[in-house]
Amino acid sequence: MKKLRLIDIGVNFTDMMFQGEYHGKKAHDPDYNLVVKRAQDQGVDRMIITGGTLTESMEALKLAKENDALYCTVGVHPTRCNEFDDEKTTPDDHLKALQEVVSSGKGKVVAIGECGLDYDRTQFCDKDVQQKYFEKQFQLAESSGLPMFLHNRNTSGDFAKLVRANRHRFTEAVAHSFTGSIDELKELLDLGLYIGINGCSLKTEENLQAMALIPLNRLLLETDAPWCDIRNTHASMKYVKTKFESVKKEKFQAGKMVKNRNEPCCMIQVAEVVAGYRDDVESVEQLVDIVHENTMKVFWPNSNTNDDTATKTTTAQA
Repeated sequence: MKKLRLIDIGVNFTDMMFQGEYHGKKAHDPDYNLVVKRAQDQGVDRMIITGGTLTESMEALKLAKENDALYCTVGVHPTRCNEFDDEKTTPDDHLKALQEVVSSGKGKVVAIGECGLDYDRTQFCDKDVQQKYFEKQFQLAESSGLPMFLHNRNTSGDFAKLVRANRHRFTEAVAHSFTGSIDELKELLDLGLYIGINGCSLKTEENLQAMALIPLNRLLLETDAPWCDIRNTHASMKYVKTKFESVKKEKFQAGKMVKNRNEPCCMIQVAEVVAGYRDDVESVEQLVDIVHENTMKVFWPNSNTNDDTATKTTTAQA
């Protein structure tokens, strides 16, 4: 079997879990470098680190610059849009600071986001604030020419309305971590969006049915690590063939995964589920080739998809 060429379009390497810290408590030594290597050993030759705040975006870019296989997004997550209204700055100044991160990361910043709307968690940020600063971030996509990495949760059409009104301002976009209904899927596809699938997208039979309706040429894959792992209780588990040994965080062992902490090496599991459930692909290899081409088209449109991605690892600061 030829080596798979996987690209994880959404991994949260700025999360403290990869430094061994969980809910503010240290459980084990940092293992970020081991996690990156484990992913590369599984054929994950590119990983896009998600930025969710200005500070996170800066941290993501720093990590991306330290490793040829890593890239990042720049943006503000809907639940954290209150940072635009920080009394120490103005919304325009905050946007300018984000733009400066984008400009300083040419070749490494490959998308604007994670931005969008999330009505499941309005306790962190009101709907009107989310809408205001989601729309403001289209300026970043328009000025940079970069695609968008989008978030949409239970928004009753508001997300689609804002995207539709600003569709002329960005090239491509992915609605990441899709968990919606078939009707919602159709609405997103009508907007010309790609659809990102991870373990959270594959929990139930209804999720799987919706996933199977995504046109192959609009499908992208991700892990959203350290979140959205595929678990034994999920409908998708029966399609998983590749398993990784894991231990509880309190019993950490270098070289093994931490139980219930997702990693980009698990991209292979997402691919196995999608290929195993759908009847329009013959193998995991065929699916991965299709998704690789889609991903390159969105995030690296000027690259030759046949070029080997550099996997040289520069030791990153743990």
